[in-house]
Amino acid sequence: MTRMFSSPTATGAALMILAGAMFAVVNTLVQYAAMGLGIAAPTITFWQYLTALLFTLPWLAVSRADFRTRRFGAHLLRVGLAVGGVQLWVLGLAHVPIWQAISLIMLSPFFVTAGAALLLGERVTSPRWIAVALGILGGAVILQPWSDAFTPWALAPVAAAALWAGSSLMTKRMTATESPEALTLYLLALLTPLNAGLALFPGAGGFALPGAAAITTLAVAGLLTALAQYALARAYATADAAFLQPFDHVKLPFNVGLGILAFGFVPPGSMWLGSALIVGASLWLLAREEHGANLAVK
Repeated sequence: MTRMFSSPTATGAALMILAGAMFAVVNTLVQYAAMGLGIAAPTITFWQYLTALLFTLPWLAVSRADFRTRRFGAHLLRVGLAVGGVQLWVLGLAHVPIWQAISLIMLSPFFVTAGAALLLGERVTSPRWIAVALGILGGAVILQPWSDAFTPWALAPVAAAALWAGSSLMTKRMTATESPEALTLYLLALLTPLNAGLALFPGAGGFALPGAAAITTLAVAGLLTALAQYALARAYATADAAFLQPFDHVKLPFNVGLGILAFGFVPPGSMWLGSALIVGASLWLLAREEHGANLAVK
């Protein structure tokens, strides 16, 4: 087991899985705020990311990271893609079960892998393509878009997947010149005013929260968002974007389990077959990459 996690690729995979687990808790809290407390999506995203920024600032203040940047335009593009993804994601969570939304977000690795090859010039090996294809197949088995239960609201997570893929590619490209701490800071600092502007649109919900339960829910969501974003930035700084994407699938079982416990969202039996394909593909890819790394060292 020690040898298994001795390479940068394994470290990146572990960070990706950790980020996914924290995001699963965030998703559950956000869905509770939207479905249970009736808070509008722009209001949720504003307080979630403002709280994440406030939790992050003291830690960043004592860090030794270099926050200077000559790529402010790239930060703005990355954050603009993230804002669109966040808004569409929360909108989707307000109308569809967590397990269905997560299965749709599985399309993101396809966009990221294709973009990594076309835009970043990364070498996308056949095993990586196979792992991503198996993950997408698993998501399709879970979703069953041909069924009567399919709703147009499910298109919101699909659009979020495309925008987040673009943000992920920007994150990977910027790790060449920006520290993970800087990427986290600029993301949260720029998300806050953009989300505030969206919350102030007529009918968007404003800034008001309906009580202590809402404040506590979004405060915890904000803290975990900050930690998950940092883990994500560290993962992309450690390993290739295309390699990491199948491990993003592993967040599915976390989300499904929490959805069952918190809301009673029990997915159909096909979910388990889909999950087996997703997790199995991720573990298979990790084993192949680790074996290849060990042979290269020898």
